[in-house]
Amino acid sequence: MKTTFIFILTLAGRPVNILFMERPENYNTRQRRQVLEYMSSLGGAHVTANQIMRHFEDDGVLVGMSTIYRHLEKLAADGKIRKYAITGGASACYQYISDAAKCGGHFHLLCEDCGVLIHLDCELLDEIESHLLSSHDFQLDMLKTVFYGKCEKCRKSAAF
Repeated sequence: MKTTFIFILTLAGRPVNILFMERPENYNTRQRRQVLEYMSSLGGAHVTANQIMRHFEDDGVLVGMSTIYRHLEKLAADGKIRKYAITGGASACYQYISDAAKCGGHFHLLCEDCGVLIHLDCELLDEIESHLLSSHDFQLDMLKTVFYGKCEKCRKSAAF
């Protein structure tokens, strides 16, 4: 699929030339490459769009927030990154997908205070997943299964 851009050149308010430009829908811009390279540099870590924006600001790279969101959505649609949509008004977080960072075989824990997303490999939860399938004919989607609570760091800081 291609996107068509139309440019109308004017002289003294009168059209003198019309240019049509086409580019593929997945056109690889410098900013898209920068977002993907940054995500790749994080390995499998999860980041929000705000964290990506701060990274670019710290490096002196000017990229608008809407541009970051647009590239994140396209990269997720292309299967280059994974998007975790968090309910309750929290920002979505994103994870680079590499062969080493495949994320399908475990559950996730989300801290409601700091927003950290933790990967959890747990035999007991694997048994629950198996039980749901064998006894209730229900297959759980581990990628979308998130347990909400408070991480150890936030629980400790709340105790003081």
